[in-house]
Amino acid sequence: MKDNLPSRGHLLTERTNSRSSNLDRLSTLELVDLFNQEDRQTIEAIAKARVQLAEAIELTASSLSQGGRLFYVGAGTSGRLGVLDAAECPPTFCTPPELIRGIIAGGDDALVKSSEALEDSQSDGKNVIFSESITKFDVVVGITAGGTTPFVHGALQAAKELDAATIAISCVSAEQVPIDADIDIRLLVGPEILTGSTRLKAGTVTKMALNILSTGVMVRLGKVYGNRMIDVAVTNSKLHDRALRIISDLTDLDRQEAEQLLQRSNKKVKLALLMYWTGLDATAASELLLQNNGNLRAALHSVQ
Repeated sequence: MKDNLPSRGHLLTERTNSRSSNLDRLSTLELVDLFNQEDRQTIEAIAKARVQLAEAIELTASSLSQGGRLFYVGAGTSGRLGVLDAAECPPTFCTPPELIRGIIAGGDDALVKSSEALEDSQSDGKNVIFSESITKFDVVVGITAGGTTPFVHGALQAAKELDAATIAISCVSAEQVPIDADIDIRLLVGPEILTGSTRLKAGTVTKMALNILSTGVMVRLGKVYGNRMIDVAVTNSKLHDRALRIISDLTDLDRQEAEQLLQRSNKKVKLALLMYWTGLDATAASELLLQNNGNLRAALHSVQ
């Protein structure tokens, strides 16, 4: 053990929760009720960070519209949540896998096997960012529940040196742990029911924030029409059914007609809708979408 190992006991995420001091003596139903009561703090934490979350969405959407990429960087639970959110974007929004990336300390092996010791290297965090050829158009989101993870601090520092935009997400106050980032999102959910287990409330509120960030960015980039995921990738029967329902709901086509239109669009819902509403064939509609940066509503407005 290091002689100068600093104590982290003062951090909000490490404190003992007085409301769960008798956790091991609660009935099972009482335990579930306590979790339910404590999880309400995640909603309040998101509400208090609403301005910073909106700023993060605007910043990221602007960067991606200029050819940038979004990187989530974290260790342990925080890293896994970043990888999860990134992995959910291609099937939901038909984004290329390289557009939104999740980087976890220890690499892919850390997704299924605990490698928490690897988070202690600040130089590893810096090196992983340098290896990604980061540019000023990219956005690096550092995720660290306790705010102190050296791997994440190294990644954010390297991103700044490369003039990329930086966003920090943590569950401690800035007074406890300052983080140098362009946008600093603090999700203060209080001490965990199981002391120090940040996969609980901290993990929940972090995934909530990532859901809002990635979905908000995709809305701003025109990958949503109304509240429909019009860039859904038709890669399995569930998503095929969803594509048909989106087309049928937004047009007066029955399911069979929607299927025919979807096939003529090469299984691209956005293109199918533009073809239906403008009468253009697939080639002309594709060109119109390209002229409007893939934004369906803008493409429709341009021909009205």
